[in-house]
Amino acid sequence: MMKIGVLVSGGGTNLQAIIDAIHAGTIHNTSIEFVISNNKKAYALERAKKAGIEAKCISPKDFSNREAFNEAFLEAIDSYHVDLIVLAGCLLILPPALVKKYRNRIINIHPSLIPAFCGKGYYGLTVHEKALERGVKVTGATVHFVDEGTDTGPIILQKAVEVQQGDSPEVLQRRVMEQAEWKIMPQAIELIAQGKVQVVDGKVKILP
Repeated sequence: MMKIGVLVSGGGTNLQAIIDAIHAGTIHNTSIEFVISNNKKAYALERAKKAGIEAKCISPKDFSNREAFNEAFLEAIDSYHVDLIVLAGCLLILPPALVKKYRNRIINIHPSLIPAFCGKGYYGLTVHEKALERGVKVTGATVHFVDEGTDTGPIILQKAVEVQQGDSPEVLQRRVMEQAEWKIMPQAIELIAQGKVQVVDGKVKILP
């Protein structure tokens, strides 16, 4: 059984997609041990509680300095002994020690086809606003491992989504979530749970 922890900051739609996929049996031999948010008001915490998953908020605002928060955050995650950490709409800058300790064991979903529209400042609705400003015809989502950079880790899965004439950022965001994010995040977790994902020379190799 692969144990995972999910980090969130907002509504938790990707978290819900993971919960639903586990219940539907499309993600096998996997359990969600915890959901942690840096935002007390994140609806994702309610989604977790409704699913019977332990949920808590650990916010930098509750600590005297970032170093104290980083230490407490890492200690909390370590206590669950998970195999994989999933960033599902998590806007928190992870403690460097966490990234180092869980090398190739943290995955993130980004709402674009990396390396397009990614990096510092590109998150949430902003990604889709920038894509529409550039007039792109195809966008999508990417699941990747997390490293010390921003959206620079090895890519696991990507799925393209067509941009339609007259799209607003909100409409495009919803289409990318429905057609890409909610599909490839559970797929990536399933591949990892089945031992089919390897990182070789900084690139992901998916085994048959």
